[in-house]
Amino acid sequence: MPLDQGWFGVEADGSFSRDYCKYCYQQGVFTKPELTLAQALDLSASHMKRVLHMPEADAKMKANEMIPKLKRWMKE
Repeated sequence: MPLDQGWFGVEADGSFSRDYCKYCYQQGVFTKPELTLAQALDLSASHMKRVLHMPEADAKMKANEMIPKLKRWMKE
């Protein structure tokens, strides 16, 4: 997912992760390791609806376009 520098997660060595955001990835580990893909989709859509004031249908469509393509979910 394209991120601006202020949103990068952090690797265990302190470098920035270009793959994950600061809310999902800190110190080289996922902040919610038990999170399922379905939960990640719901969480993302809910955030876009609540914070970005995106219509629910658009938020769900955008989440389904982006989240499954992240490296974390590519193995599923």
